[in-house]
Amino acid sequence: MDIVVVSNRVARLDAEEPMTGGLAAALLPVVRDSGAIWVGSSGRTRDTSVKEPLLEVAALGKGALATVDLPAAHYRGYYEGFSNSALWPALHSRADLVRVEPEDYAAYREVNAYMARALMRFCRNEATMIWVQDYHFLPLGAELRRLGVTQPIGFFLHTPLPGRDMLAAVPHHRELIEAMLAYDLIGFQTVDGQRNFADYVRRELGLTVRSAIVRSRHGETRLGTFPIGIDTALFAERATKAAARPEVSRLRSSLQGAKLVVGVDRIDYSKGLANRLRGFAALLETQPSFRRAVTLLQVAVPSRSDIPTYRALEHEVATLVGNINGRFGEPDWTPVRYLNKGFSQTTLAGFYRTAGVGLVTPLNDGMNLVAKEYVAAQNPFDPGVLILSEFAGAARELEAALLLNPHDTAAIARALARALGMSQQERCERWETNMKVLRASPVQLWFSDFVRTLDDQASMALPVVAEVPALPGAQGVSTLSTVPTMRGSEAPVMRFERH
Repeated sequence: MDIVVVSNRVARLDAEEPMTGGLAAALLPVVRDSGAIWVGSSGRTRDTSVKEPLLEVAALGKGALATVDLPAAHYRGYYEGFSNSALWPALHSRADLVRVEPEDYAAYREVNAYMARALMRFCRNEATMIWVQDYHFLPLGAELRRLGVTQPIGFFLHTPLPGRDMLAAVPHHRELIEAMLAYDLIGFQTVDGQRNFADYVRRELGLTVRSAIVRSRHGETRLGTFPIGIDTALFAERATKAAARPEVSRLRSSLQGAKLVVGVDRIDYSKGLANRLRGFAALLETQPSFRRAVTLLQVAVPSRSDIPTYRALEHEVATLVGNINGRFGEPDWTPVRYLNKGFSQTTLAGFYRTAGVGLVTPLNDGMNLVAKEYVAAQNPFDPGVLILSEFAGAARELEAALLLNPHDTAAIARALARALGMSQQERCERWETNMKVLRASPVQLWFSDFVRTLDDQASMALPVVAEVPALPGAQGVSTLSTVPTMRGSEAPVMRFERH
């Protein structure tokens, strides 16, 4: 079985390059080792009014990396517009931040249709399986079916999936969720996400869900929960080696005996950065003995700075850091070290191992792999303590972390005080408990479980005869034809020919 993985963002093989996000970090090792083909944006745009999609293919370990230039005319509406100003805030339960123009949805559908055409070169082999990643490509499966693709197609959502009322804040939400049912398998990080999706299709679309199977006009779609992991052994090895790196050694010596708390995030309102900083300030305010005895290293990677909400957040966080350092700092001690740039996985592993506390406090997160990376990076004989938001998907697995409500800054201060004063015995016990979870569910198992379930579902789906009508936003003239599908039906499929 040939596997084609599709995502908006792709990663490079070089562990010394800054990593662009959790999805990329998770997929890199399994694509590299499995022989899969990873398809995604090149990061460039081009005029696509004449030519069809053009992919550049390069080796990626045993697999390959294929990148495509996305349409310049539609990219901003697709990415900054509908993906990150409508879908992202709604998926993270921030309906108040949903902002979308009518042309943004059209652009989103155009880019999905364009990516579907780009993928057709990989669909000539009947043994190909396509696995689509994340919210950028919710309707990509339906676009592929419309082009006549009969192979198994799966989808995995890396973000949370909120309740029906929150999803209703997204324009065209019914159309999007219905289009997702063209996938054979839809995977979620947590049981809550799966439950919310099933509730939506029952109440909004009037469909029946039995034994995690939804039957729709597309055929059968299985729902499943697949918590994503990390390459635990590789990350632990990387952390051990990184301890001797010059930048990590300099960090360790610069602390002059103070304990280090580390946070690593993109600048995003879902990450709880402002509350985290206020919680750290509350620790210094209420317990003066921690002044000069602890330093917070916050790595905050700029993200989506062209979107006004993100620019405002960057300013708020920088202002908070300045206020804390101005209020509590001394000539030879800076309470918060704020680094507004990305670092390689190897360097981050060294930072994690140096830190006595990992502070991971998102307001809402599908999983949060930083939490898992922090645990994997620790010295088994003298591990640090993970403080983790109860609203991160990782909290369902890493129950030996200090779990808290990230909206409660006093709770953050209390958790920091407890972690910084925790005995070595308790730290070791908590770390070992969390490591057992990581070892039992590495990213390789996540990958193989999903692929196996997708293969089983595609081969077992019951026949359903249904129409697949044209979806808005696609270019060209449609003609109707009947093709046999892997979903067990002879469904009319819309084929598109360009003008």
